Amino acid sequence: MTAQILDGAALSKRLRAEFKVRADELALQGTRPGLAVILVGENPASQVYVRNKIKACHEAGMVSFDFPFAADVAPKLVFDKIAELNSDPAVHGILVQLPLPPQFDEAEVLAAIRPEKDVDGFHAANVGALMQGDPRFIPCTPYGVMKLLAETGVDLNGKEAVVIGRSNIVGKPMAMLLLHAGCTVTVCHSRTKDLNAHTRRADILVAAIGKPKFVTADMVKPGALVIDVGINRLPAEAGGGLCGDVDFAAVAPIAGAITPVPGGVGPMTIAMLLANTLTSAERFAEGTVK
Repeated sequence: MTAQILDGAALSKRLRAEFKVRADELALQGTRPGLAVILVGENPASQVYVRNKIKACHEAGMVSFDFPFAADVAPKLVFDKIAELNSDPAVHGILVQLPLPPQFDEAEVLAAIRPEKDVDGFHAANVGALMQGDPRFIPCTPYGVMKLLAETGVDLNGKEAVVIGRSNIVGKPMAMLLLHAGCTVTVCHSRTKDLNAHTRRADILVAAIGKPKFVTADMVKPGALVIDVGINRLPAEAGGGLCGDVDFAAVAPIAGAITPVPGGVGPMTIAMLLANTLTSAERFAEGTVK
């Protein structure tokens, strides 16, 4: 069996071209989609993510607003900036790059963002709407995963889905989206007993735990759709470089479809951030939100 490689880089490129057309049309009507990004500190990985997001915005015909703060910034200054952006008509999406330094309560920061501009989909109001099956914004990584699964052409209705990881950013919203798609969903985590028994019955297996090559061939059902959300940097003694939560070389011959790392879920996360920002701008332009 040769797995279908789910090329997130290629799909992201196609989507971003479509987004640019929509953004340019919106600009002709007087609204250029705008995304504000707040970065606190100098975490190297966060800096790379922010640079990629800003570059993607520009390529898709959107405006980016970059607000860097020192790691020791007083939280009030960041909250003041969020309040300013909430009322700025040129800003349609607000993203605070996580993680934040220890002086911040991340839940309070996310709650400060206006739900109509919360393009990450992390505000409690947006989480609740997702739970009810009527999301305002879908969290970007799970949203991207659903787009990749659609590329397989497989009808998800009635499939067994297993999500490894229960984070608020990926695991939980991923489970809800699969449930809404008609899957029977199991969420596994560090307390799960006999993990392999769960994963081996999965038609769809999503790994989002941040452990390099954690998912091995003996954990995967032949023909399963395997989605690797993880991105891990290997130590020098292990050869260095990046790898996912799935042992790609071992699992690819067994899976029906699989995402590579890099080039799988990562590019789709950024693409869906653009999708949410564009959708927000269209809603503001239509007057459905003010």
